[in-house]
Amino acid sequence: MPQANGTTPADALDFVPKVSAALQRHQDELDRDINSLVRAQTTTDSDSVRRIQDAKAELEELFAKIEGVRERALETERAITEMTADIKRLDSTKKNLTLSMTALKRLQMLTTAYEQLRGLSQSRQYRECAHLLQAVIQLMAHFKSYRSIDQIAALSKNVADVQRELLEQVCEDFEVTFARGEVQQKRSMLAEACLVMDALGDQARSRLVTWYCNTQLREYRQVFRGNDEAGSLDNIARRYSWFNRMLKTYDAEHAMLFPQSWRVNEMLANAFCETTRDDYKGILQRSMRRTDGQPPDVNLLLSCLQETLDFEHSLEKRFAAGESRSSMDTVTSSEEKRHGFSQAISEAFEPYLSIWVESQDKQLATLIPKYRQQPIKPLDEEFNSQLVIPSSTELFHQYRVTLAQCAKLSTGSRLLELSRTFGRYLDAYAQQVLFYHLADKTSGPSVEGAVIILNTADYCFTTTSQLEEKIKSRIDEELREKVDMQSQADAFMGVAAAAVRALVHKTEIDCEPAWREMRAVPWSRMENVGDQSSYVSVLLQRVKDRSREILKCLHKPQYARAYCDNLVDSLTNTYIVNIAASKPISETGAEQMLLDSYVLKKGFAELATLNAEPGTPPNAAFVKRVTQTTAKLDPLLKTLQVRASPPEGLVQAYLIHIRDRSELNFRKILDLKGITRKPEQHPLIELFNAHKASPSNESLPASNPLIAGLQLTVQTATATGGLAALKDNAIASSTPSLPARFDPANFGTALMNAARDAGDRIASPHLGVGGSGAMTTQTASRTTSPPPAGGDGLGINGDVERVPVASLNENLKSFGKFFRRDVGSFGGFGKKDDSRRSLERR
Repeated sequence: MPQANGTTPADALDFVPKVSAALQRHQDELDRDINSLVRAQTTTDSDSVRRIQDAKAELEELFAKIEGVRERALETERAITEMTADIKRLDSTKKNLTLSMTALKRLQMLTTAYEQLRGLSQSRQYRECAHLLQAVIQLMAHFKSYRSIDQIAALSKNVADVQRELLEQVCEDFEVTFARGEVQQKRSMLAEACLVMDALGDQARSRLVTWYCNTQLREYRQVFRGNDEAGSLDNIARRYSWFNRMLKTYDAEHAMLFPQSWRVNEMLANAFCETTRDDYKGILQRSMRRTDGQPPDVNLLLSCLQETLDFEHSLEKRFAAGESRSSMDTVTSSEEKRHGFSQAISEAFEPYLSIWVESQDKQLATLIPKYRQQPIKPLDEEFNSQLVIPSSTELFHQYRVTLAQCAKLSTGSRLLELSRTFGRYLDAYAQQVLFYHLADKTSGPSVEGAVIILNTADYCFTTTSQLEEKIKSRIDEELREKVDMQSQADAFMGVAAAAVRALVHKTEIDCEPAWREMRAVPWSRMENVGDQSSYVSVLLQRVKDRSREILKCLHKPQYARAYCDNLVDSLTNTYIVNIAASKPISETGAEQMLLDSYVLKKGFAELATLNAEPGTPPNAAFVKRVTQTTAKLDPLLKTLQVRASPPEGLVQAYLIHIRDRSELNFRKILDLKGITRKPEQHPLIELFNAHKASPSNESLPASNPLIAGLQLTVQTATATGGLAALKDNAIASSTPSLPARFDPANFGTALMNAARDAGDRIASPHLGVGGSGAMTTQTASRTTSPPPAGGDGLGINGDVERVPVASLNENLKSFGKFFRRDVGSFGGFGKKDDSRRSLERR
């Protein structure tokens, strides 16, 4: 068959010989190439082996040359050593000869100088003696290593004897000259003798200076130690006058005797200070052990101390160039070196400055009753939003003057003691003055009075912190950590919080008619839900009117926010109390109450902008706070909206909204709805117990605290309790000295117990909470007075129970810590903050 390309098999076979011949030629070419490559590789391997052998031979030749060089180097070294051995011996001989000649020359010079020194010392030619003595001492130092040689040892002993003789001779010359009063005639000789003492060294110089100081102070010690009258504190000025005359004598007659580098006048001043300090210690110790039992006169003590400080200052000024001084009563004094003359004498007074601190204590004790009797605002001064009680600035001015005086007298333990005295009377001022005025009237202070007390507490809080820093900057470093006035600052912040609560109390009283109107509404017979109830309009109008007046007076935004927060807390809790007081409540009545609560929430949110420009948006943080506070009304009212028939609907609504498993709380809901008969309650309670036992409700808490706090026993009370109820207790605990303390539990504890966990929350009262924590259905006026905490404080009828006397200040401090923690988050709320007067301004 023909192929596809048109070639037949026969044609294809014709090409086979040609193809075979071509393949054979190609094979032959490959063979030739392979043989050529094999021959070339064989030649290359032979060359490599030859080159390796040549390299080995060259290395062997190189090693042989190196060995030859090494042998020649050793031979050269031996030859050089042999050549220089004689030279080394000559150098060693020369060195030894030089040392011997130098030693002999020095020995000759030492012997000559020693002989000359003996002669000059006998003739008292001290200037020449000083030069020779320095040379002898320097030469003798070269022979320390030769003292094993007898002749050198004998010469060293002779030199030491000459030094000792010179020392005794110079001291004798000084003693005789001063004893005979011939200082002026022999001043040149004595000045030259000091050069000799300088050459003899520090010990000789110290001996002469010590003798001079003791000689000059001998008369002083005899006069002022041997005579009780002359040595008394009354004659302290005579001591300093005596020493000033001595310094003048030194400058005129003795200064030229001693080299200036010796600083003899400073040594003399130091010796005088040490002697005088020891005298004062003895005098003060004896005065404290007087037979009549009377301590030293404080004014005399302070006068003496002031004169001493002035004298020390004059010494500091005179010897300002001196770096330090050392004790000079004896050369071997163990006292540390002092820098300057600060407290050189006044140190003796420090243990007795407690008498001065006690006098300041007594003086401050007389101020507290006086401040309590003063009015909050002077009659001739107009009110303004930054006004403070004048006594507060007067007290801190007194503190500043006293602190400055004490810092001059002592920066040690006495200053620490004074700081603690300051702290006690700051506590007293907070309790007996500020809190006293806060509870001074039956209905509490006026709005202006409460604002002034608030401003004063804020000023005292700020200034107390500044005072603490000022004391820390003055006191010794080791005592700095012991200065702490934080508790006093917290107490003032507690008073500020109580003042805010007093302002809230004013608004609460104004709201009483609205709450009475709410309780008068027949909630159980209400058939239709309409617009807001009439009491809501009255309530909001009264709240806004009073709040406008109060917020105008609060110049710091944090306190304006605190007022609004506390007011919202109070009104919300009061609303709950009046819900309980309005039972029975029908489903329609509960729905109307819920509608009223939404209107109230909207009205409360406007408190922040009452005095702002029209169109100012409400503060978002405050609106959030109002929403959180009023949200606790919803579960109660939404549960009351559900009908009791069918019963399962009411039970399910309780478990959804109230969310607890307490049968007692469920009975309270039934009571509020008017289901009081046991035949009506029994099936509902059985159904509730069955549902709460189901697995879906096992995770619910045991009891809802809001419902658990409700007490459904109606009680009545007036709105005249509150702050004023504490007045009698405040007066009873007030004394001219530090006060006994009473418990403002109806402020601090109740407010703190009511605080939310939210970060911007200020303490708020759980109104109507008794000792058991139960919420009563008392009238709205009861809620205007803070409740007791833990069974103490303000009772149901506004009576004050007796409490431990030490609790007021602790409660104020605790409340102040909580209040201070939260006021920092109120920036930008209310009016612009103005600056507060500080301790430095006052």
